[in-house]
Amino acid sequence: ARLIEDFVRAGKLAQRAGFDFVDIKHCHGYLGHEFLSAIDRPGYYGGSFENRTRFLREIVAGTRTEAPGLDIAVRLSAFDFLPFERGADGRGEPSAFRGDRYPYAFGGDGTGLGINLAEPLAFLGLLVKMGIKLVCISGGAGYNPHLLRPALVPPLGGYRPPEDPLAGVTRLISVTEELKRQRPELVYVGSGYSYLQRWLPNVAQSAVRHGMADFVGIGRMSLCYPDIVADILAGRTLKGQFICRVCGDCMAAPANGMVSGCYTLDDFYRNRPEYQQLRRLKMKK
Repeated sequence: ARLIEDFVRAGKLAQRAGFDFVDIKHCHGYLGHEFLSAIDRPGYYGGSFENRTRFLREIVAGTRTEAPGLDIAVRLSAFDFLPFERGADGRGEPSAFRGDRYPYAFGGDGTGLGINLAEPLAFLGLLVKMGIKLVCISGGAGYNPHLLRPALVPPLGGYRPPEDPLAGVTRLISVTEELKRQRPELVYVGSGYSYLQRWLPNVAQSAVRHGMADFVGIGRMSLCYPDIVADILAGRTLKGQFICRVCGDCMAAPANGMVSGCYTLDDFYRNRPEYQQLRRLKMKK
């Protein structure tokens, strides 16, 4: 209850600060995401689908009471796989598990490596019932980062991708398209596009034009190239020196207690003491 109250308090504070909406994360191993796969957790927040979504419902109810008029969005890992670990050749390999089925991947098909969207669609139906309109679709968590951030360069201390990163981009786009097709009442933000680099605008335009997403979210790319959207909309040639290298430093830094930013391309971050600290960490790992 205390944690839910903290979420509600944060929403109220966001409204006072002038924000139009808050994003309640159910992705990437955040607590809301972990509850979704807590099929054998005892108590009110595990077991049944109703219990596993109680966390979200209570936050939404409290926020609407304490911050009326504040819109609410959700970012959802709509599928998950087994945790991956570094294999002998450095590439990621799925961890071993006991039994015939792996039941702890929300949006998984029980094999640990496949997708079944039945429960994610039920979750989206719950959003519709609660009057939530905006959802950003992602996948996976920190224990299988190739699902959520397609890239050739592994995370600091992590594994090399077990697949062509373009397969990861395609998976994210395809899952978003399928969810949008089956639950068209919601407004969908697609993710995972930064790996496309200079081709991001082309693929993003096609995805929106063909109804595969309503918006395209830009995360990693916005850190190194904050003007990219303005340049795209103005029809200007992209500035190659600012295009994301998908190196992962922007994620490695906060994971090790440093501020996030583009340490590769942005002089502001390169001139910070954290830049040398990050370099030392990379040399060790």
